[in-house]
Amino acid sequence: MKPLYKYEMKPEFKERMRLLLPNPDDFQRFEDIIHTHPRNFIRCNTLKIAPADLLVRLRKKWTVEQPFPPQPEILLITEELQPGELGNALEHILGFYYVQELSSMLSVLALMPEPGELVLDLCASPGSKSSQIAAHMQNQGSLIANDLKLDRIKILAATLERCGVTNALVTQADAVSLCLKLTGAGFKFDRILLDAPCSGEGTMRSSPKTFIMWNPKMIDKLSRMQRKLIAHALKALKPGGTLVYSTCTHAPEENELVIDFALRNFPVRIESVNLPVRCRPGITSWKSEQFNPEVSKACRIYPQDNDSEGFFLCKMTLLEEVK
Repeated sequence: MKPLYKYEMKPEFKERMRLLLPNPDDFQRFEDIIHTHPRNFIRCNTLKIAPADLLVRLRKKWTVEQPFPPQPEILLITEELQPGELGNALEHILGFYYVQELSSMLSVLALMPEPGELVLDLCASPGSKSSQIAAHMQNQGSLIANDLKLDRIKILAATLERCGVTNALVTQADAVSLCLKLTGAGFKFDRILLDAPCSGEGTMRSSPKTFIMWNPKMIDKLSRMQRKLIAHALKALKPGGTLVYSTCTHAPEENELVIDFALRNFPVRIESVNLPVRCRPGITSWKSEQFNPEVSKACRIYPQDNDSEGFFLCKMTLLEEVK
C-alpha cells in the first residue's frame, strides 16, 4: 500500500474513533490504513459488456483479479498504475467499466433492484450507484436519479449516458421536495436508495483533505437533515418495498441514530444483509444514547477489515403504507 502524506487526525475525531474501536490494536490498524491509498477497484458495466469479456481485454493491459466470484462484475487492478490511467483507458471511455471503490458498490448489492421495478436514487450524483442500479435492472423498468445542484446533475447525466443507461429519468430537486411531489402525484417506489450526504469520515484514504475539513459541528447538522430525508423517503416507498440507507462516514449520529429514528417513527423492519466483505454490527449505544437493538442488523464497514474505504449501510422493509 502506497503511503499518503501524513495528515493527522484532529484530536476530537481521534477520540471518537477510539470510542468506536476500543481495542488498541484495532484502532492502530485503522490509523495505519487511513494513511494509505485505496486499492484500484472497478465495476464492469454489464449493460455494455460481460465481465468475462472485459477481463480478457483488461488483462492485456494490467494484472486484474475477480476477488468475489459471486459478484464477477467487481474487478481489482493489483498493479501500480499511473495517475489517471484507469480513467483514460479506452474501455473506460467506452463505458465498459466504472471506477468505483469497493465500499461504494455495496449499497446497491444490498438494495437488489430487479428488472421492471420502479426505483428511486435520491442523492444520485456522480452516478456510480445509479448506473449500477440500472445494470441490475438490465435497463428494464424505471429509475429516477435525482440530485440538487446543476453541476452535479451534469456529471450524473454524463455518467448515465456513457454507461448506456436508457431507463433513467434525471431530476434536479431537493430530495424532500421531490418525495413530497411524487407521493402527492401517487407515485410509490419498489426500492429506494438513500445514499445520504454525510461528513465523509470513511473517505480519508481517497480524499485526505477530509482530515482537515472534518468538523464536529457538521455532524449534528447533517444528522438532522438525514432524519428528514429518511422520513420523506419512507413515505415514497410501497408497502413491502425496500429502502437502503447508506453513508461513507463512521459517525453514529449519521448512522445508527438515523436508523433508530426510523424504527421509532415508522413501520419498518431492519433486514440482515449478505455482502462480500466483513461487516461489523451496528452499535446499540453511543455516549448517552441508547438505540433499538434491531439497529445491530446494520452494517459497519471499517477500512482495516477489508482494505477499503469506510462505509455504513442499513436495509429496511416498509411494513405498511405511510401517509
